Amino acid sequence: MKPGRNDACPCGSGKKYKACCGRIALPVDLGELRALSNAGRYRELEGNARELIAQHPDSGPIWEALAVSLLMQGKDALQALQRAASLMPNDAEAHKNLGNARRELGRFDEAVASYRRALDIQPDSAEAHNNLGGALRALGQLEQALLSFRRALRLNPGYAEAHNNLGNALMDLGQPEEALACYRRALEIAPGYARVHGNLGDACLILGRLDEATASYRRALALSPDYVEAHNNLGNALRGLGQLEDAEASYRRALMLRPEFVEAHNHLGAVLRLQGRSTEAQASCRSALEINPNCTAALVLLADLSADGGQFAEAEELFKRAIAIEPDLAQAWAGIARLRRMTREDAAWLAQAQRLAGIARSPRQEVYLRYAIGKYLDDVGDFEQAFDSYRRANELTKQYQARFDRQNLTRAVDQIIHAHEPRRPSPTPIAAIASARPVFIVGMPRSGTSLAEQILASHPKLFGAGELTFWKAAAAGYQASASDEHSSANLLRKLAEDYLRLLQDLSADALRVTDKMPANFLFLGLIHAALPNARIIHMQRNPIDTCLSLYFQHFESAHPYANDLEDLAYYYAQYLRLMRHWRAALPRQVMLDVPYERLVNEPEAWSRRMLDFIGLPWHSRCADFHQTARNVTTASKWQVRQRINRSSVDRWRNYEKFIGPLQKLAPWDPRHDRPPQ
Repeated sequence: MKPGRNDACPCGSGKKYKACCGRIALPVDLGELRALSNAGRYRELEGNARELIAQHPDSGPIWEALAVSLLMQGKDALQALQRAASLMPNDAEAHKNLGNARRELGRFDEAVASYRRALDIQPDSAEAHNNLGGALRALGQLEQALLSFRRALRLNPGYAEAHNNLGNALMDLGQPEEALACYRRALEIAPGYARVHGNLGDACLILGRLDEATASYRRALALSPDYVEAHNNLGNALRGLGQLEDAEASYRRALMLRPEFVEAHNHLGAVLRLQGRSTEAQASCRSALEINPNCTAALVLLADLSADGGQFAEAEELFKRAIAIEPDLAQAWAGIARLRRMTREDAAWLAQAQRLAGIARSPRQEVYLRYAIGKYLDDVGDFEQAFDSYRRANELTKQYQARFDRQNLTRAVDQIIHAHEPRRPSPTPIAAIASARPVFIVGMPRSGTSLAEQILASHPKLFGAGELTFWKAAAAGYQASASDEHSSANLLRKLAEDYLRLLQDLSADALRVTDKMPANFLFLGLIHAALPNARIIHMQRNPIDTCLSLYFQHFESAHPYANDLEDLAYYYAQYLRLMRHWRAALPRQVMLDVPYERLVNEPEAWSRRMLDFIGLPWHSRCADFHQTARNVTTASKWQVRQRINRSSVDRWRNYEKFIGPLQKLAPWDPRHDRPPQ
């Protein structure tokens, strides 16, 4: 189909068709060729141009007409463009068109030469500066590319494509905030530019602004429904927001449009892993590897999946396969450190990790390594150097992670407390949803929730479902939709039915199913209203140990408070405030406080106590929980497969001189059942 005169030219120049391939600089007596071009009759144009070339082989305009006919038919026009440029050495347009063709073919060095020749002839060509910048960026010459894009914008401040391209180069340089401004300027000029909306979403995604990223991708898709990359990246943003089913749908839409899209196969595998669908996740990785056997991202995800299942030796081999393909792959080097306790014999690993951290191209790449180096140094007892590495990791994370908003958290806790007054009955009894099947394990992250679930999931009558994201979305939907007591009761009933259906899909026959999403402590009022017979196990751990462990953990998203010790102390205080409220608001029989230190020191006694609380008899497998074969996707996947280890109790004392802001969180005596309220 012939493009309209004001459409973007298909040759990739970035110009309007009428100013590029739709323009044929022909003498008057060659007007027939121009008429054929304008009419979109490119096959006839090609035939007539070839006939004329036979008569006038040294006519640059005729060669240019032939090039247009070939380009518009999707044929190779490079030779015709080269001939036109050689015959019209002082025609800047001919050299720009040749540069465009060379760039499309991936011959970037030659494209640079063509654009520079065009600029020798026409130094004030914003288009040539912009296209030169694109070729330089493709060659990795990012600083030079920035100069070219900025020259284009000095010549034409309203050049939307140059603003977009400048943003892309800044993204390559790890400057997403600066890129964001460029994309926004481009959209002020050209609000219907779908690809810029997608790029804006990418910048927001890197900066941890997931809601903004989601909105940008949706705008891009409204303008261009088949924009494959936007579907894929929307999935990434939704995954970061915990909207796993919607993320899965986005990845599948991308793959429907482009079945060979390796990145989408891999991302689909990642979201399936988070949903506990490890077999399907492995299949997605293998699909990616069938398309590209050297896809290191798929190998890294397969390694993580193997580690989830306790196959740590296999996981290490997969990480090493990825490294053999991409020797400087930060994620693979960092992954090895998570598979076991490191020792001084791993000094070669440390040297390589430190080398890569020193040359990392972006903060994200360095962050992987700094956390892993911190773990190595902690494992070998070099606590001062370990803390330095963890501090560096957290400061780098702040560069792209969403900022923690203390006031927003306080308001949220205030609203939750106000909505759930102490001992207030549910709006309407829900006798039909009296299931005692769900068991919620809540608390701060790194408080022992994974250990508690591993012990309980060792019981033959209980299934450990891991961290389900159901209640975060449920709470948002309930708050937006409940308008009166009747609608509230109906919504609660539906939430309960939907959740029990999810548990049924995960396990058809288990008498109890655990959901160990720690952040469900925010939603206990709603959970109890919907499922009044569900039981809640609240894990508690020394607050300083808890917060320090969070500070040492590499979270991909959703925990921005964890990157700053002052923020950690503040978050913990709000968590305590809310848990005090739940103890007052909920019936005493629905929640059991389990001190991590007591569980570690008296494992059988406290395991029996948890089982009795949820209505299950003791089983000897719970004493050998470390031998239970199941998938564990949390950071504790290695620890929960070891025998009880008390080294994590009072671990904070190794770092006492570095953790000033946490000192206000006074530790308690683990001989007591619970910390002081």
